[in-house]
Amino acid sequence: MFGRRLTWALIFLAAAAVAQCALALWSVRVAEHQVLRGRVAADIQLGFSQLSADKQRLRAWAAQREFDAGAHLPELQQLAATMRATLDRLDRLAERAEVLDDRPRARERQLQRRDALVVLRQKLDTLVPQLSEHPVPGSGSPAALWAAASEHFDMAQGRDLRRLLAESTAREAESVREKRDDTDRAMTRMRTLWITTAVTIGALALALAVYFARALRRPLSALRAAAVALQRGELEHRIPLQGRDEFALLAGSVNAMAAELSAHRERDAQRRMALEQQVAERTRALSEALEALQIAEERRRRLFADISHELRTPTTVIRGEAEVTLRGRDKPVDEYQGALRRIADTAGQLGRVIDDLLTVARSDIEAVDIRRVPLDLGQPIRQAVEQAQALAAAQGVDLPDVDLPLHALPVKGDAQRLRQLLMALLDNAVRYSHPRGTVHVRVQVVGDAPGCAEVCIEDEGIGLAPEDLGRVFEHRWRSERARRHRADGSGLGLAIAQALARGHDGDVRLAPRPTGGTVATLTLPLCAIGTRAAA
Repeated sequence: MFGRRLTWALIFLAAAAVAQCALALWSVRVAEHQVLRGRVAADIQLGFSQLSADKQRLRAWAAQREFDAGAHLPELQQLAATMRATLDRLDRLAERAEVLDDRPRARERQLQRRDALVVLRQKLDTLVPQLSEHPVPGSGSPAALWAAASEHFDMAQGRDLRRLLAESTAREAESVREKRDDTDRAMTRMRTLWITTAVTIGALALALAVYFARALRRPLSALRAAAVALQRGELEHRIPLQGRDEFALLAGSVNAMAAELSAHRERDAQRRMALEQQVAERTRALSEALEALQIAEERRRRLFADISHELRTPTTVIRGEAEVTLRGRDKPVDEYQGALRRIADTAGQLGRVIDDLLTVARSDIEAVDIRRVPLDLGQPIRQAVEQAQALAAAQGVDLPDVDLPLHALPVKGDAQRLRQLLMALLDNAVRYSHPRGTVHVRVQVVGDAPGCAEVCIEDEGIGLAPEDLGRVFEHRWRSERARRHRADGSGLGLAIAQALARGHDGDVRLAPRPTGGTVATLTLPLCAIGTRAAA
């Protein structure tokens, strides 16, 4: 069976991988051992070199002491401590070298190393106390002093320390070279072994791959062709595979499945023809009913959204005026009358808004009646700001009085519609301001006479993203930033304000403020003839 052959091939590859891993571990251990031997030998050589240098510094100190050239005992103690530390380190390295290398030649070298360390340590132990009391014994001529100093520093147990250190350094250098050669030979052997193993395993894997590729090509091609034929719907296609292996069994199952599917297809085709006629008739009826329901639902949702938006601002103004008037101590009658007058004006505006919403329910905002007559734009601006101040107080936002130009702003428009337009812009600025923020209203005349009146409403609120500027006037559209700031809202205020502005031959523009917030600019054309306002 094909599966059994594949299993044995996988077992062989797994065994080869395990063998290669074992070879890698062995190679790593050999490499680490060789590197460690070389490192210890190099450290021992460096230690003997340091001892030779420290011995020369010790002799220099004794000469300075003899000639009273500034040598001090603490320097001697520090130098002796350094040499003892070097000897201790060499003792430890010698023990480690004996563990790492036990060859006969290495053992001979290790005995010589031990002997040299013993002689050097004994000489240091006897020399330092002598130098502490008398730096260099002897007297007489300089030649006699030099000979005495050489005997004192360079001879120990009848052996010349200079020759001992030189031989030790040369012996350790030879040891380092031997360790390096051993490492190179070990790396060469491992490289050869690795290349041989890799080539052998690669060749066997390639042979297995070629064998199984040839064995799999024919059955897989037949199965792939059958799958493509069945995908195209050719249920009469059959796989021409013989034998008793896994592929032949799979081919027989696929052929049986294709025959069963072909029988089901014929029965389903007959049933589908009958059902398609019934579905076509029902679909036409349902499409007509659904279209009618969608139109009705859209009109209903739009009406409710318009009602909720347009009624919210007047009712909030009425409630704010009443709360501000009733708050605190008693006020003069004229203040109550003024508040009641503003409430009555807002209630009248609310009634007209309700009439407009009924009209909107039947058509759209463009159907709202705008009766344009000559008037002073300053009056609806002042009235809208007074109404919005109650809304701002309820939101914790400061809305100062507006400074109007000394002269009149003659426009041809509908005062109630202009108040509704300005209230929509002020309501938008207040609602999207942060608590304790400020909304400023500025009025100016731009352009050549008669020019245009420009009403700028600046807030310090959440502002506008640059990518949102092109959609702010879309019907029922709200930015992501606005939805995070306030979950309520219908997205109708700016659309209604734009429609009312264009009904007065004007325009509304929105732009972000550099320091945060939004600037809403209403531009309306002025009439050629106006009257000067009272100062």
